[in-house]
Amino acid sequence: MAGDPTAALARFAATLDYERIPARTREYTKDLLLDTLACAVAGHQGEETHQVAALASALARSDESSVIGGGHLSLSGATLLNAYLVTAVTMCDVHRSTLTHITPEVMPPALAIAERDRLSGRDLLVALVAGCEVTTRVGIGLDFPEFRRRGWHGPGVIGPFGAAAAVGRLARFDADTMARAFALAGSQAAGTFAAWGTPTVKFHQCRGALSGLMAAILAQQGFVATREFLTARDGGLYNTYTNGGKPDAAIEGLGERWELEQIALRLWPSASTIQGLITAAFDLVEQHDLKPQQIRRVRVGLSKTGNDMHGIFPRYQGKFEALLSTHYAVAAILHDRALTLAQFEPERYNDPKLKSFAAENVEVREDASVTGVQAIVEAETTGGRTVKVRCDTPRGSPDNPLTRAQIEAKFRTYAKPKLGDQRAEEIIRIVSQLEALSSVGQLMDLLRAPRNA
Repeated sequence: MAGDPTAALARFAATLDYERIPARTREYTKDLLLDTLACAVAGHQGEETHQVAALASALARSDESSVIGGGHLSLSGATLLNAYLVTAVTMCDVHRSTLTHITPEVMPPALAIAERDRLSGRDLLVALVAGCEVTTRVGIGLDFPEFRRRGWHGPGVIGPFGAAAAVGRLARFDADTMARAFALAGSQAAGTFAAWGTPTVKFHQCRGALSGLMAAILAQQGFVATREFLTARDGGLYNTYTNGGKPDAAIEGLGERWELEQIALRLWPSASTIQGLITAAFDLVEQHDLKPQQIRRVRVGLSKTGNDMHGIFPRYQGKFEALLSTHYAVAAILHDRALTLAQFEPERYNDPKLKSFAAENVEVREDASVTGVQAIVEAETTGGRTVKVRCDTPRGSPDNPLTRAQIEAKFRTYAKPKLGDQRAEEIIRIVSQLEALSSVGQLMDLLRAPRNA
């Protein structure tokens, strides 16, 4: 796969077939899909979901595509809304080396096209692998620290490439058409960290999904575009969004080492950067059986990035800030011994005891001994005892992965109230045996909300 990275990635995505994908990678992709569906069903509880739903409905008036946990919308509208649903309540995946959520961009357009064209579960699985691998590969070809220093946010910049790859694979693009789809995807790349702290950071994901869909459909029409977009001297992604990047890294071991397996999942809602903190807080509770009334003070040590992004909400305002707040996550875990969306409903996060504990009893600071998503939690008890827990590898990370059973439990938690017990169990069964599914339409029928819901 040596050569120009745009051409190499296009050839990879266009020619990928089921037999070339290791069994382990196929199974992990099913994990990613089921987790995506869990997040999307839960996303109907998002504070801004109704606003994005109105946008999606306004884009077109046709109704050929299914909304997960909803009804029907146009192809573009369903892609946009489903992508937002995946990320709406802040518990979808993250590729940590690029701080990029992958599944919101890749999965929704692939599901929509597979449903429209009555393609099989095997077709879908191959397309999802292609899309996730291309997205993560384009990302590692960036010099990410420089990319981040310039303020770019990965989902809207690299996500469109993966969406285009997944749709292009379903449409049986040849390598030349796939390369043009990548150029059209890159021409729409956008999104910066100026949006941090607002729901606009989640809009980057759904816009990335729609951009990739449009790129693939336009490329399918033979629209002329460059075939060397990533490394183009004037305006190429790596030369414009970063400092030339590391193009060789994007294709090193392509088809042999699967970068998509480095995508981390989240067992709990809350920002990806504080999943280590949440793991440590649960470890503290489970190992030392501490009750809130026994705790005088909790000290949390985060990396500089973690502290800068999530140590700034001791007095959070509303659901979105609560989902980003280290202070609130610690308070909720210690009081409820749980962290699901139930902890992010107004009646819970506005509870005076929780708000007071978060603001007055939780101290968050930068700790030079931790990096990335690592965290230290130290509790000082009213009896003068101090207990301390450190997390280096959060639950859900590639080195500490969630089990299929844990992902299924996450799906059941959010799907059963929306879809019903029987549908939820049938969806789990179908995803686990995705290769045997004759038409993705069957899966999407089950994912729509029952008419009497």
